[in-house]
Amino acid sequence: MRRRKGLPVRASDVMSTPPVTAEETMPIEEVAKKMFENDVSSVMVVDNTGRLVGIVTEKDVVGAVAIGRIGSNLPVARFMKENPITVGPDTPLDEVLEKMRRFNIRHLPVVDKDGKPVGMVSQRDLLDVVLTLLKIIS
Repeated sequence: MRRRKGLPVRASDVMSTPPVTAEETMPIEEVAKKMFENDVSSVMVVDNTGRLVGIVTEKDVVGAVAIGRIGSNLPVARFMKENPITVGPDTPLDEVLEKMRRFNIRHLPVVDKDGKPVGMVSQRDLLDVVLTLLKIIS
């Protein structure tokens, strides 16, 4: 068996923590406020057991505004993307990048074996890694 060469960097090394979550019944307005207060561009949506059931992004909030749904007190579950693509904390960084590229996503939830959020890998996190690596090699 051949071993792959490369940096042993995993999703848990680059993800943002703690995860910013919202229950699926939370009104979209409150989720937008939570995004603003936490300076994040996505929120993981969880059920009443804490399991990930969806993700809502800035784009989803803008869509809610565009169709006049902000102020209607509608649950975030109406706007979230269900069954989001995820990775585990031990997923190698190259697999994280490949998933984000293949599925054209900017936010990748990191979940534990029970499907509960432990962090989020965003494009911003990946830019931080690239910048650090550039500094190291220059």
